[in-house]
Amino acid sequence: MPNSYETIVEAETASKAFPSSSGQMFGGYFSPGKQWNFKKSDLLDTRARRIFETTAMACNADAYPYHMPLEAKAGPCVQADGHEMLMMSSYDYLGLIGHPRIDRAAMEAIKNYGTSTSGARLLTGTLDIHVEMEQALADFKGTEAALTFSSGYMANLGLITGLFGPSDRIIIDALCHRSLLDACRMAGVQVQRFRHNDAESLIHEIKNGAPANRTVIVSDGVFSMDGDICCLADLIAIKKEYGCYLLIDEAHSSGVLGATGRGTDEHFGIPTDEVDMWTGSLAKSIPSVGGFIAVSRELAIFLQHASSPYIFSAAMAASAVAAIIEGLAVLKEEPERVGRIKHNADYLRDGLNALGYDTGLSETAVIPVILKDEMTTGLFARRLRDHGIIAAPVMFPAVAQGAARLRLCVTAAHTQDQLGHVLDVFQKLSPNN
Repeated sequence: MPNSYETIVEAETASKAFPSSSGQMFGGYFSPGKQWNFKKSDLLDTRARRIFETTAMACNADAYPYHMPLEAKAGPCVQADGHEMLMMSSYDYLGLIGHPRIDRAAMEAIKNYGTSTSGARLLTGTLDIHVEMEQALADFKGTEAALTFSSGYMANLGLITGLFGPSDRIIIDALCHRSLLDACRMAGVQVQRFRHNDAESLIHEIKNGAPANRTVIVSDGVFSMDGDICCLADLIAIKKEYGCYLLIDEAHSSGVLGATGRGTDEHFGIPTDEVDMWTGSLAKSIPSVGGFIAVSRELAIFLQHASSPYIFSAAMAASAVAAIIEGLAVLKEEPERVGRIKHNADYLRDGLNALGYDTGLSETAVIPVILKDEMTTGLFARRLRDHGIIAAPVMFPAVAQGAARLRLCVTAAHTQDQLGHVLDVFQKLSPNN
C-alpha cells in the first residue's frame, strides 16, 4: 500500500473509468479541506466527527460507496450512474424482483384497494388480504399464526418490546443483527452476549447471569455479515435443559435454507415448533417490504393487543401485501430457485478462496470478502465499480474494527458467466498480482 492517503487517492483517480453520482447527494457539502469541530454540548456531538471526516475523504476521492441511486428495478444487473452494472450486494436471493406474476398482483391490489390502508392494523387498517397474507406466512413457516410489521427491524422491536421487560433477560449471540440489540435496549431487558455460535459460552452465560423471570436465547438463522448458520440443534438442546425460550431471526434464512426455502429448521431437519419465536424479513427473498413474526396463535393474539409497533404503525399497503402472497406462491411452485442460490454461492465462494481471498465463515448466499482495513476496502469497492460491479463495503460499527469487508450476496438470478466475470475481476485486482 502507498504511504499516504493522498498518494492512494492520486493513484485511484488516475484509473477511474466511471464517475460516481453517490457523493453528489450531499450537494457539495463535503468540499476539500473542510473541517468539523463538534463539541459534546452541540446538537451533533463529538461522535459525529468520525462520520463526517470519513465521508468527506470518500467523497473527495470519488469513492463514496453508499446511497447509489438505481435508475430502474433491481436485479442481477442494474442501471446506475448512466450505465449497466452487475449487482453483487442484493438481498433478492430468489431473483423474484420484477417477476411478472408478482408485479401483476401488486398492480391489481392497487386497483382494488388503492395505495394506502389509511389506518393501523388494530383500528381501521386491516384488509382481507392482510389476513390471507399472514395465514400464507404461517403455512410457509409451519406455525399456528404470523403477524406482519412495516419492516423486519420493526418485527424484532415489536416482538421483544411487546413481550419482555426489565424482569427478564436475553442472552444473545455476539454477531446478531443490530435490530435485536436495539429491541433489547428499548425493552429494558437484561442483556448478556455469548461468543458467536459457541454452546459452551451460552451455557456459561445462563449459569452466571442475574436472576430473571424468563430467560430468552436469541440468534440469527443466517448471520448477515458472515454468512454462516446458527448451531440450531445446540441452541434447542440448551434451551430445554435450562428452561429457556428461543428466538431465531430468519431474515437471511427464509428462501435460502432448506429444500423449499422454509429456513433454518428445514435446513437441519428440525421441527419448526422446537423454536418458540421466529422473525424474518419480507424484503429479501420475498420481493416486497415488511417483516414477520411466526408464533403460536396465543402469542399472536397477545401481540396484536400489546405490541406498540403493530398497534401504532400504519398497516402495510395492499400492493406490498399482494406481492408477499404471490412471492410465497412462486417459491412454493419453483423450489429449484433455492438450489440455484446454493449452487451459485458455492461456485463464487470456492473461486474467491482459490484466489486467496478470505471469505470468513460463509456457507450461504452471504459471502464476505474480508480485507480488514477500511481504506483498502472502500477503494477496492471503487475499483470494482470501475469494472461494472457493485459490491457494498461494510465497516465499523457494522462490523468490528479491523474486520472491514465487502459483502457479496449471490442470488438465484445470477448466471455462471456473471459470476465468472466477478472472479476474473477479483483476480485482476488481487494484491498478489
